Parts: sequence; C-alpha cells; structure tokens
Amino acid sequence: MPAAVFQGLRDVSVEDVPVPTPGPGEVLIEVSHCGICGSDLHFLLEWGGKQRAIEGHEYSGRIAALGEGVTGWKIGDAVIDGPMQRCGTCEYCLANRPFLCVDRNRVGADDRGWQGAFTRYTKVSASDLLRIPEGLSMRHAALTEPLAVALHGITRAGGARPGTRWLVTGGGPIGYLSVAALRAYGIDDIVVSEPHERRRSLCEKLGARVVLPEELPVPAMPHDMVDEPFDCVLECSGNGKAMEAGLAQLKRGGTLVLVGAGIHRPRFDNNRILLNELVITGAYVYDHDGFPRAIELLASGKMPNDLLLEAEDVPLDGLLDAAISLGEGDLAAKVMVVPQVKGAAQ
Repeated sequence: MPAAVFQGLRDVSVEDVPVPTPGPGEVLIEVSHCGICGSDLHFLLEWGGKQRAIEGHEYSGRIAALGEGVTGWKIGDAVIDGPMQRCGTCEYCLANRPFLCVDRNRVGADDRGWQGAFTRYTKVSASDLLRIPEGLSMRHAALTEPLAVALHGITRAGGARPGTRWLVTGGGPIGYLSVAALRAYGIDDIVVSEPHERRRSLCEKLGARVVLPEELPVPAMPHDMVDEPFDCVLECSGNGKAMEAGLAQLKRGGTLVLVGAGIHRPRFDNNRILLNELVITGAYVYDHDGFPRAIELLASGKMPNDLLLEAEDVPLDGLLDAAISLGEGDLAAKVMVVPQVKGAAQ
C-alpha cells in the first residue's frame, strides 16, 4: 500500500509499505480521510524530528478486517480512532484526567511501534474505536480529534459560561475550531488575533471579530487593564509573543490557557499575575469524554462543518506542499489527505 513517510525537515516520500495485519483485539482500518495536524507542521517545517515515520492521527475510515477476539464490530463499520486507553489506576486516571496518566507516551515518541493514517490502511485496538453517527460524513468525522483538542482548551478555561468574553490568539485549525465550538455553545463575544488574512477571514465567517496581533493593546503598568479585558484567552498559536500578549488582555481573575505547542518561550510579568490573580494553565490533548462530545457536536448541526475544511482533498504526494501552504497561511481551514497518489489508478 502507498504511504507518506516523513524523512525529516521538509522531506516526505511516498513509498510502498506492507499492509499491517491486525493482531488479537485489533482491527484493520481502510482510511478515508486524515487531517494534517499542527504537530505534523512542527515536525515537517520546524523541528525535523521525525524520520522514517508514518504519521497521521486525525482520521476516519471503515473496518476492513477483524483480529482475533474482536466483538461488537463488523467489516464495513464507519469509525474513527479514539484516544489510546490509559492505565486506569493512577491518581490522574481516577480523577478523570487520563491524559496526565503516569504511563502515557513521551510527546512525539513512537516507541510503541505506532503507525499513523497517512496511508491506505492502519491497525488499531478495537477498544479505542468510536462509531461515526448516521448522517455524519467521513470528511467531517475526521475533524473529531482536533475538535476534541479545542474543547479541552475551553474546559481548562472554565467552560463556555454565558456572558464571558473570549480572546483566541492564533486562527489556525485549533483556534478556529475553538471559535466554532464557542459559538455552538452560545458564546457570541469572541475576538481572534491572527496575522494571516485568510485565517482572519475564516474566523470572521465563523462569527468572531478579528484583529492583527499588533492591535492588541499593551497596558503600561502591571495593575492596569485594557479597555475591554477578556475573561478567557485561548493561546492556540504556540508563539511566545502571543502568550505574553494574551496575558495582558485578561481581566482580574481571568484565565490564560496555553493550547498551542511552541519552542519559543514567553516572558511573563509576574507582578501582573500576582496583582490581578491571573491563572495560567495548559491544555494537553483531550477531556476524558472529549471524543464522544466532539463527534456528537459535529453531528448536531450546530457546527458549520463545510467551512471547517478546505474544499479540496489532497493525495499522499501532495501532503508536503499542503503542509507548507498551511504553515505560510496560504490555506486557512483543515486539509484532508486521502490515501491516493496523483495520477495513480485507484
């Protein structure tokens, strides 16, 4: 089967690789659509930390084969791959925070032999699967994972409480999915700070007011507030300067949630945090029930699903070009990769 193999910085090759065989308790999934994630952009365009890796974890597909002992599923079922099961016994799992599990993988590691979905088939544990609701398309269902990330950021900010003001810094996929989710939950006072015009345009279509990063005011003193401070800031860009700017926009007692990963560290004003009792927290992947909530929201009719995706899917050998366009802001919405090669017979 063809697969897009990450070779390093700005280097992807399409190669023929063996079709995996599902073992006991596993299923083989024929991939329909797989989204390009922000972590894929980091690995391909900034870090270059993946070599000989088949990535892709935002995907939908149909069951093509069942391993020994699998029950409750049949060939042809439409599914998404949910989060990996955690230990279930540590203090974090017992507190419904399984993604802080003491047994979790290191970020970016694939020491368990995991193979992703930038290919035609992938195998997963049957216990991780979620069924795609009737009426939700494969393309839209593949948004479940990034939407679950966005929902976790909202949870870490205290939830979509009526009457709250929200700032989202970074209008990429997690940023605009956060906007769409907040709007679906009835929040209408949302501002997005984003330098790229196409991303700003998309966020406007989703119901946010947009500004350029340099338009965010800088209070003169730590105790000063901006004219219209925010209850919550979701920092989705991973940019250190955006983290600093987000902190400065909060009202007293407000919360800054760091959602986007980045390598440039911010310098926070400790006196601003102290004098205004600000909260800074992180949002690492998902709520314990994030995937079921996300796929339910996508199927609810409350989300503008078509706006959340680029109109055209790309084949495996178009992945790198699409990643570059996403990184440069020339594409605004989520790009879906399909397990095809340009010009190849399917």
